[in-house]
Amino acid sequence: MWPYHPDLLATPVPRYTSYPTAAEFGDVTAADYRAALENAHGAISLYLHIPFCEKICFYCGCNTGKSNRQQRLQSYLEALQREIELVASLLPKTAFVTRISFGGGSPNAISPIEMLRLVDALTVNFQLDNPVFSTELDPRTMSAAWAEAIRAIGFERASLGVQTFAPHCQKAIGREQSEELIVQTVDWLRDAGVSSLNFDLMYGLPGQTRDDLQDSLHRTRVLGADRIALFGYAHVPHLIPRQRIIDASNLPDQAERFAMAELGHTYLSTHGYVPVGFDHFARPGGDPLARAALDGTLRRNFQGYTDDQAEVLIGLGASAISSFPQLLAQNEKNSGRYRMSLSQSRLATTKGIARSPEDRLRGRLIEQLLCQGHAKAPAALLQEQETTLRPFLDRGLAVLEADHLSITPDGLPYSRTIAALFDPYRSTSQRRFSSAV
Repeated sequence: MWPYHPDLLATPVPRYTSYPTAAEFGDVTAADYRAALENAHGAISLYLHIPFCEKICFYCGCNTGKSNRQQRLQSYLEALQREIELVASLLPKTAFVTRISFGGGSPNAISPIEMLRLVDALTVNFQLDNPVFSTELDPRTMSAAWAEAIRAIGFERASLGVQTFAPHCQKAIGREQSEELIVQTVDWLRDAGVSSLNFDLMYGLPGQTRDDLQDSLHRTRVLGADRIALFGYAHVPHLIPRQRIIDASNLPDQAERFAMAELGHTYLSTHGYVPVGFDHFARPGGDPLARAALDGTLRRNFQGYTDDQAEVLIGLGASAISSFPQLLAQNEKNSGRYRMSLSQSRLATTKGIARSPEDRLRGRLIEQLLCQGHAKAPAALLQEQETTLRPFLDRGLAVLEADHLSITPDGLPYSRTIAALFDPYRSTSQRRFSSAV
């Protein structure tokens, strides 16, 4: 049983898919981004953002809108094609693409033909080195035609937005989808050659019980998911207006959320999955994410836990973020302004942050804590935080020895809170984050 210390979980903290986090982004110019692109080399990864869904879920915090306006969707795809050409033209010949990921929104909100055209544009403009293709998918808008496109392109990995199998929870969050629909999607994807299939699941949903959660975990396991991301629902209607539709009085309290997180971790780690960080799980053996967790090469980027070792991730599309060792750069979030920039053949970068040597040092420490559960850092830096670490050390949640900090098994649910102690931006940022569990 994980020890429950509500006082240590009282402060919302970032998920740390980057450091510094997006909350610290300020003015970064297109010239800054251009310089980073021109100096990139070696293996790089691409992420393409499709900010459209046929149906918008109440809980969703993604930068997305309805895909029912065909002219807007087409003009966005044209702008994305222009950005592909512009960004690729700035990369040196020594840069080559080893991973290509599509997210959103829902990439399958566009047609299969449109996806094929995007991949053709990537093939023509970038130097591809047998890249691994992956995509997020909405089972509600999956089709046999989309499965054929996935087969033709050679997608190896796919992630399904399932969230829960409980009908009353689905209705409460605006994501109604039958089990038959999910089963059909799984069958299509397996037949299309997808070898690594992830299910996104959530706990802490309105009206959700532990039995509901365990039932969803069981059904996910039976359907053969290779990976599972089990997220706690973050109710932040002051940041995400569409969440106001959700009845906050029907949400589980902090203690119940903690119990649900423990239930999920215990169930999956005793039913054939390797824990990957705090909230991801993967089947051992052939899955690269499980291997990375076991051999100490696990990383963390804007897509969460990953086995991707590339130091450069280029984001394409409205709101997409690019990551370089010394710079984080984000595109314009508003799709209209994004389209306007590209119509004038201008990079759409509007904000970000330069990463100082201190940022990079702390970023590595935070990443190691979240990915490996321990970190080595200058003893002075660790000793500087000894006072704030003391509540965790005294309760057996962490161990500090000279230049090494370890999170104990009991401390696993406190990983993000412990990592946040090394983030000096937290003392000045006014932005609210999600619950640590």
